[in-house]
Amino acid sequence: MELNNNTHKNRVSAAMFLVTIGIVYGDIGTSPMYVMKSIVEGNGGIANVDSDFIIGSLSLVIWTITLLTTVKHVLIALKADNHGEGGIFALYSLIKEKGKWLIVPTMIGGCTMLADGVLTPAVTVTTAVEGLRSIDAIDAFLGEGQSVVLLITIAIICALFVIQRNGTSAIGKLFGPVMLIWFLFLGVTGTYLFLGDFAILKALNPIYAIKVLFSPGNKAGLMILGSVFLCTTGAEALYTDMGHVGRENIMISWPFVKVCLILNYMGQCSWIIRNSGNQELAQIPEMNPFYMMLSPGLRPVAIILSALAAIIASQALISGSYTLVHEAASLDLMPHLNARYPSDTKGQIYVPIINKILWVLCMGVILYFRSGSRMENAYGLAITISMLMMTIMFTVYIWGIKNSKIGAILFAIIFASLESIFFISSLGKFAVGGYVAVIISLAILFIMIAWYRGTQIERMQKVRLPMRDYLDVIDGLRKDESIPLCCNNLVYIAKGGDVEEVDRDILYSILNKDSKRADAYWLISINTTDKPIQREYEVQTYGTDFMFRINLNLGFKVRQSVNIYLRQIVQDLLTSGELPPQNVKHSIYGASPIGSFKFCMLRKRMPMEGDLAPIDSMLIHTKYAIRRVAGSPARWFGLETSNLLIEYVPLFLPRRIQEQRVERIDQPFDDHS
Repeated sequence: MELNNNTHKNRVSAAMFLVTIGIVYGDIGTSPMYVMKSIVEGNGGIANVDSDFIIGSLSLVIWTITLLTTVKHVLIALKADNHGEGGIFALYSLIKEKGKWLIVPTMIGGCTMLADGVLTPAVTVTTAVEGLRSIDAIDAFLGEGQSVVLLITIAIICALFVIQRNGTSAIGKLFGPVMLIWFLFLGVTGTYLFLGDFAILKALNPIYAIKVLFSPGNKAGLMILGSVFLCTTGAEALYTDMGHVGRENIMISWPFVKVCLILNYMGQCSWIIRNSGNQELAQIPEMNPFYMMLSPGLRPVAIILSALAAIIASQALISGSYTLVHEAASLDLMPHLNARYPSDTKGQIYVPIINKILWVLCMGVILYFRSGSRMENAYGLAITISMLMMTIMFTVYIWGIKNSKIGAILFAIIFASLESIFFISSLGKFAVGGYVAVIISLAILFIMIAWYRGTQIERMQKVRLPMRDYLDVIDGLRKDESIPLCCNNLVYIAKGGDVEEVDRDILYSILNKDSKRADAYWLISINTTDKPIQREYEVQTYGTDFMFRINLNLGFKVRQSVNIYLRQIVQDLLTSGELPPQNVKHSIYGASPIGSFKFCMLRKRMPMEGDLAPIDSMLIHTKYAIRRVAGSPARWFGLETSNLLIEYVPLFLPRRIQEQRVERIDQPFDDHS
């Protein structure tokens, strides 16, 4: 579910409050399902905790949410908007002029966020389904193993990924009301359970948070922070989704969400203190305080709501992953993939190949870990890295853009220190599942590095030439009847909107590589606009009747069927007299003033004699391998059934310092006649 930014971005209203609740807080809103469960399990189970440990743990949770979410993301990060947009790539666009090195934290932060897009659906949906075990009758049906739980989880995940292609605008209207009910449920049940136990309010004092870290009752030591950190996963969404709902709506809605979350944590902790040492509860596998604290009659309601909240959280991360990839592609950190817009707003994007990859990886995570508690070990590590990278970038923003050196230093000291401690504590989970998040992140990072460096190498070799300087040469080729006619209309997809310049590769293809004589040459640039349905074009003829540069402006919902639009443009130019008739006599449709079309798509290929460092050579080859997998541009432009020529042009690389010559030797050949 996305909003039209231009219309609703800055509007504060009850309706936008509801929309914000549905879009922004899905991930952090499901954290009560597993945070206290993870903390208690890490200390040996409910039989091994006491009130001091629980109050201290609750204090850690409250102050983690306060510092990392409220202070860092709501009070500070939301001010770093790029024309109203938020997110790591929007932030990079603001600060990239402050140093080339900033691409490094951007890549690392981006890849860990994408890894989170894999892990969040797996852990939240699995944990929600495991809540069924809190109902005795259903627990008996599920049996001792995880097979039935996994089947239900996989069915939900499959349905979630299948519906992506159709967009979520229709069901997205329910996200706000459902999440509002979810947060009210969290707040009310939590308040009911800690009423009468006001000792739990001691957790508001940060002294108890510090004490528990060094308490003998805390068997995990500093490693407890790896579980505590789970309470703030999803905090980055408050900044990332700013462009969808606006800064003001997040600032207004967050206090309500925070209060509901803390009230629920208080209720869980009160229940745990009352039941600490309970051997019967200790014998329950995967015992989850979130469900067990409720009366048996209320648990089915909690399970239904938690399942819906988990689905909404997963949806937010999946759609957010599409946006991340699309933004990364605009910065040349990812390949440009075929994107669709299922709704009438450009904010909602669907990238088919990313949907398939996320689906496969998410299923792999579920089948590999098989339980929510094991997935939690992988969950969080990637986000600590992401938050550290964002802290570095925010520090540069405060220092370089806001010109507040003292503010930048204070920000870096406070948040880099906190997040470094969380990162170190999360490393304790590396061997028991965190490595999966690292492997996924590293794989994405490698793709980013290969694509970014490969693009840099290509740009170093890219040459643009003045189009008008070559019109006479092309006209001479066009009139040279000693060269066979290639086609009546030769079409190239051109990049860049400057009609006065042309990529040298196109001229090389026309003139040097098997000289292509045609009646007319067409260079087409495609620009995607913010309007959903727009079909406009601009023409530059350079004062000729054979060279046409077309800027095709298409709305983001319009299919980029170049061949269809080109025929319409050709007909327009015939009518206006700018294009002379081509007078084709032989056709099943009879005589026609429009001749044949051939579309030429150029692909780069690195020659063997290129002088590149081994690492650069490996990266550029990796980029071209990724490009082959990413999909066919011919399909994106609707050219599958057209007369298509795919031509490889050399990536012009520096020759070796001194090219070695072959020497001629004259010796008589043996005469075997």
